[in-house]
Amino acid sequence: MTWDEDLDATGLLCPLPVLKARKHLMAMAPGAVLLMRADDPAAVVDVPHFCAEAGHTLIEQHSEGAELRFFIRKGGSSA
Repeated sequence: MTWDEDLDATGLLCPLPVLKARKHLMAMAPGAVLLMRADDPAAVVDVPHFCAEAGHTLIEQHSEGAELRFFIRKGGSSA
């Protein structure tokens, strides 16, 4: 999978990974893809909820060891 921006949110606890993703996505063009890496177990619930509420698409999520990877496609306008 390809992405446009990479956000390393490892070591951060809820809600910081989602807040940092929100900030990154606000600066990105609609349709661009953000790869967010996190290791907070709460992110598996928080990130999909954030995407649904903010109008972004969670394309894929998976884990690589303790690291969680989320591929998020930015929704329209400034969601």
